[in-house]
Amino acid sequence: MSKILVLIPARYASSRFPGKPLAKIGGVEMIVRVCRRVAETGFESAVATDDERIAAVVEAAGFKAVMTSSGHRSGTDRIYEAFTQLGSDADVVINVQGDEPFIDPSQIKTLAQCFDYPQTQIATLARVFDRAKGFEALFDPNVVKLTRDFAGDALYFSRSVIPYVRGAEWTEWLDRTEFLTHVGIYAYRADILRFVTSLPQSPLEKSESLEQLRWLENGLKIKVALTDTPTVGIDTPEDLEAAEALLK
Repeated sequence: MSKILVLIPARYASSRFPGKPLAKIGGVEMIVRVCRRVAETGFESAVATDDERIAAVVEAAGFKAVMTSSGHRSGTDRIYEAFTQLGSDADVVINVQGDEPFIDPSQIKTLAQCFDYPQTQIATLARVFDRAKGFEALFDPNVVKLTRDFAGDALYFSRSVIPYVRGAEWTEWLDRTEFLTHVGIYAYRADILRFVTSLPQSPLEKSESLEQLRWLENGLKIKVALTDTPTVGIDTPEDLEAAEALLK
């Protein structure tokens, strides 16, 4: 059985929502809510941050924090630095975003189970698109869509709608095929995490602004497990208001 380490990247600076990890939901800081959810898995965990205020709140709540550089391009780079700082002997590193206060522990465990198979290099989650959300949500570029092969490995991720349904008006697409949307949580074998952080940005990644395309372009396999559990990511103050309403 693989030894699992969960790392939670959390930075203070954000163009859309500065100080987001410290925003409170139901009186509890968002980053603390994430830590509590992760702790329910029983896996070892730590927050990787570049801000002492975040680290202080995390540690005051009884969780571990690791200070990392403020110059990282992505959360993946941040968790790799934290992984090396910790000197961890974990086989698998799971990256849980610090703005997912409603992440379900079962989703983290589902990702971990993907590594019961030795050939798994990277794993992530997807859910079947909820038709009730309608076409506007399906075409939203902030909702990342994906396709996968018969073995459950990702073929492509896109901000565009994939697959394109030929021979049908777009208003009929939801009746013609099933669409998958990405849930932005990743897990990596430790050696693969080291490898992906050494790769330069790729053409498709730059085009779509999706770092997972860098991995596909370099020949890596991304296992995609399905979840039907909803999550609420917090990107803006408006999202925070929606989260407060959900909590109530």
